[in-house]
Amino acid sequence: FVFFLWIPPFCRMRALQQAFRVQPDNVTVVDGGEAILQCEVESLSGAVQWVKDGLLLGPDRSMPGFPRYSMTGESNKGEFHLKIEHSKLEDDAPYECQVGQSESSAGIISHTVWITVLIPPRKPTIVEHPENVEVVWVAGIEYTLTCQVTDTKPAAELKFWKSGVELTGEDSSSVGGSKDKLSSMEAVIRVTPQSSDNGRRMECLAFHPAVSQPLRTGFTMKVLFPPQPPRIEGYDKPEVKAKDTLKLECKSTGGNPLATLQWSKNDEVLSTSWEIDAATNTARSLLTMEVKPEDNMAKLTCEAVNEVTPIPLQHTIQLRVVFLPSEVTILGSPRGAENKQITLSCFTTASNPPVQIRWWLGFRELNTTEVTITEASNGGMVTMSNVTHTLSRDESQQQLTCEAFNEAIRYTKSHSVEVSVYYPPQKVWVEGHPENMQLRAGNQLKMTCFASGGNPVATLTWYKVLHLSPVQSGKIVSRDLIIKLQPNDNLATYMCNASNQAKAPPLSVSTKLHVQFPPISMEITAASKQVKRGHSLTLTCTAGSSNPIANVSWTKNGEKLKQFDLGKKRAEYGGESQMSRVYIKAASSDNGKRVSCLAYSYVLAEGVNTFYRLNVLYPPEFAVDQPKLVQAAEHSAALLPLKVSANPVEMSCNWTFRGEDLVREKTYRHHVKDGGMLEIWNLTRADAGEYGIRCANAEGENSTVVQLDVQYSPSIKSLADPTEVDLGGSVEILCTADANPVIENMFSWRWLGDEEREIDASRQLQEGPTGKLAFTDAQRTDAGRYECLVNNGLPPPAKGEVRLIVRFKPELQKGVHLSKVAAFGDGTGFAQLTCKAEGIPNVAFSWAKNGVGLDLNHPRYSEKTVNEGIFHTSTLTIVNVSAVNDYAIFTCTARNPLGLDVFDIQLVSTSRPDPPTNLKVVSITHNSVTLQWSEGFNGGLEQKFRVRYHWEEAQSFMYVDVFPPQATIFTITGLMAATPYNFSVNSLNAMGESEYADGNAILTVTTKETSGLPLYLIVVLAVVGGTLLILNSVFAGCLAKRWKGKNKEKGQLSLTELNQYEDGELINKAAKQTLLIDSGSDLSSSVYESDSASDFGHYYYHSVKDYRPSLYTLPEDSEGLSDGRSSYVGELVPNYLLIGAGSMKRWHNATVVSSAQPGRLSSHDPGKV
Repeated sequence: FVFFLWIPPFCRMRALQQAFRVQPDNVTVVDGGEAILQCEVESLSGAVQWVKDGLLLGPDRSMPGFPRYSMTGESNKGEFHLKIEHSKLEDDAPYECQVGQSESSAGIISHTVWITVLIPPRKPTIVEHPENVEVVWVAGIEYTLTCQVTDTKPAAELKFWKSGVELTGEDSSSVGGSKDKLSSMEAVIRVTPQSSDNGRRMECLAFHPAVSQPLRTGFTMKVLFPPQPPRIEGYDKPEVKAKDTLKLECKSTGGNPLATLQWSKNDEVLSTSWEIDAATNTARSLLTMEVKPEDNMAKLTCEAVNEVTPIPLQHTIQLRVVFLPSEVTILGSPRGAENKQITLSCFTTASNPPVQIRWWLGFRELNTTEVTITEASNGGMVTMSNVTHTLSRDESQQQLTCEAFNEAIRYTKSHSVEVSVYYPPQKVWVEGHPENMQLRAGNQLKMTCFASGGNPVATLTWYKVLHLSPVQSGKIVSRDLIIKLQPNDNLATYMCNASNQAKAPPLSVSTKLHVQFPPISMEITAASKQVKRGHSLTLTCTAGSSNPIANVSWTKNGEKLKQFDLGKKRAEYGGESQMSRVYIKAASSDNGKRVSCLAYSYVLAEGVNTFYRLNVLYPPEFAVDQPKLVQAAEHSAALLPLKVSANPVEMSCNWTFRGEDLVREKTYRHHVKDGGMLEIWNLTRADAGEYGIRCANAEGENSTVVQLDVQYSPSIKSLADPTEVDLGGSVEILCTADANPVIENMFSWRWLGDEEREIDASRQLQEGPTGKLAFTDAQRTDAGRYECLVNNGLPPPAKGEVRLIVRFKPELQKGVHLSKVAAFGDGTGFAQLTCKAEGIPNVAFSWAKNGVGLDLNHPRYSEKTVNEGIFHTSTLTIVNVSAVNDYAIFTCTARNPLGLDVFDIQLVSTSRPDPPTNLKVVSITHNSVTLQWSEGFNGGLEQKFRVRYHWEEAQSFMYVDVFPPQATIFTITGLMAATPYNFSVNSLNAMGESEYADGNAILTVTTKETSGLPLYLIVVLAVVGGTLLILNSVFAGCLAKRWKGKNKEKGQLSLTELNQYEDGELINKAAKQTLLIDSGSDLSSSVYESDSASDFGHYYYHSVKDYRPSLYTLPEDSEGLSDGRSSYVGELVPNYLLIGAGSMKRWHNATVVSSAQPGRLSSHDPGKV
């Protein structure tokens, strides 16, 4: 049925005209804020949309294309408010609310309103200075500041504030901003800082309607201004005394910075140290000085200055110093002859005030004086007095005193001299030796001269009359004359005169001496100055005057010579002289030797000698100890010594080497040193050999040779690298060196392998420059790198490396785990059989299948051989493996010239792993046991290992998964002390688990004893263990209950036909669940895919490469202890199996089916469902 609704025309005419109930108003919003323009329409019938500056924004309330714009309010109430979020400058525009026309109403447009977007200012900036710095100004100087604020809307107002007071008179100007509608403002002001502004803020404030508080920027004013003039305190008295300590203090207040103070005296700086008192804003300086006389009338000035002081500020005081004369001095001599006048002067140093002077002789004042007072420096006065007096003998040795005094200041100071009156001595005489006594030359003689009377004490002067010259003069305190007797004192007369300053004639006394003496001279004369080797020389010796006469003898090199006496004669000083002669045949060894002549007096037991040095002419002669061999190191310098003598010594020597002169032009390495020695620089081995030296002088020539042995550090000439030997054979590694010298034990050998190894000394041999390292019955462990080190004591030692290669027949790596390789035999996969061998020389491989040589040219077979040193690897790759054709025994044969080795590798299908072997104990403690085993074939899949153990009190076996899973050594911890344990280990992979190691053998181990745990620790552990056991049981119960519900829904599990492993091998759902339990996954694991909706559909197991079993200790029910092969019937739960009442056991890799399932499955036969 179709119904039509007809509206009469008069009803349509009565529809209401749409109109604005609320029209928008102008809105002002701050940048980033929210703006709302209200628009409400009454009797709405048309479409509502907003217009922005002539642009229609669209009727959609979400306003697509304008993400910040939307219409808010309720449409059924006619509310179409424009909401603008996060307002921007672009939103500053005119807006209109428009309602479109409809069939019943004409369109309407609201009045135009504006959204004014206020752009607040950023912080203003002062152009001249950064913000918040300290700006240094000087008080009274005018500065200009410019403040700017940019990009605001409307323009901001700028004001300056100084020290908290607003400033006026700034010049402000506005310019356009970086965008339309934006303005920038700049204000300039001139500021004159005052001292009161120091430390206060100068700020620029920006006022704007978009911010409630003005934005500020500014800096701190550091206003510099001069300090107050200084003042000196502490000088209160009109005058001070010399040697008093004057303490003055100079103060200066104010100023920024505070004043620097300085003391000066008469423009000479005294002190530049001062201190600052921040509390009183004062700089002060203390001056402590000891007042001296020269400080009188001195001007002390304190100066204050800082950085802005145009000239130093000063305060000056003038000192008035009272001081006494420091010295009283008498000028003139207080000595004179009897009845003669003397004149003396007395004066003082400067004083303030002046002093008076008076004279005293003994206790008698002298009045015949003249006094004068004159001005001195520093305002002082000098006083001087002169006195004249006639001397008398009784005034001698009295004190003449000059006294300076001032009664007003109670001062006196004096200076005294002793008066000496001269008069002559009365008597003089000599005492010493008896007359005519024989004296000996060289001895000391003491003669004493005495004088009595006279002032001053007489001066005694000795004269030797024979020579009429004084022997000793001056005032002799002891009045002695001590002389050392000389030959010329024989028969000489000594006279003593006594005199003084009394101007009287001297008194005299004399004595005569008799002196014995040896010859006063010895002289040897020769017939000629020089003599040639082998010729004769005549020498004559003359002994000078002696008393008594002496006997003459000759010696040469300690040997007495035959002499001829020539007689004697009278000589000087009352003595006699003697002459003698000898004849000498000259030899070259006599050159420079002494021939001595001795004159000996038996009376005096004393002799005098002289010598004549022989000058024997002979051609060059080489010394007996002239070196014949010189040794030197290569690259150093060699010095070939020359020990040669000749007379005349002027001779020429020439060095030759291999017939050539060495020292010639452009021979830079050969140099003749002082003494004729030859120095050779930068020696080389070629410099070794005989060097000839020929020397000649006016008498002839001679020659000899010097052998130069150049020694050098070793270098290796040859090293047999590599050295090869067959296994069990003998060989010597030869290392031949070039070295000089070649010494014993010069060679040493070192093993360069990774492990430490000492080389027996008996194997290290040496034959001359060749070192040997001997090997007998060479073994493979001897192979490797050796170092030959040669050291003959000259650095650096030489070293070289050599390889010893021990040749041996191939040895293949073998083992149960290597004897099988697994691969799928469906014709799509591939297998790689690896054969690894060790052997030298290189090993060649060949392959056979079931005893028949393999044709490697077949497209399904390929072989690759890799040789790396002694290690050789052959990899046989079989593609499209077929169970029918390729599941066979492949034989790898490794050959080299020394023999061969064979190893069989069986290619089989992927399967459970083989059991481990060689289970043994590594270590035992009180609570742990460490086991080790050898892995078996992994079945072609990654395998892991699990340890099973049991003790007598345990109700079931405990299981521990080994970590890392492929490790073959593992420590079981948490065991009880002194307890026997039974251990066994098996392996697992994704297809099942193996039998236990070594034919299901059990390894029994007893842990060590321990002292036991403290009682409190046992209690704590028991409580914690009990709590964990209860929580574990509750959790396991919940899981079991949940699993039962799921199992009832799914029904019983049943055997199905085989499903495929990857490329064709099949499993069933129960096996799938077993794998899930073992891997800790749930039934929804994504590693399985189903191609059927049925519970019994085919499930494909895709990958086992990421299979990583969980690692937990696994208890097993005691039922399995009977034979280790029992199976269990119960309900399948994920990860856990309920056995007995209240116990929860973790079960790994166990296949368990429902009790309703026929048949029983062994926990050791997973995958047989």
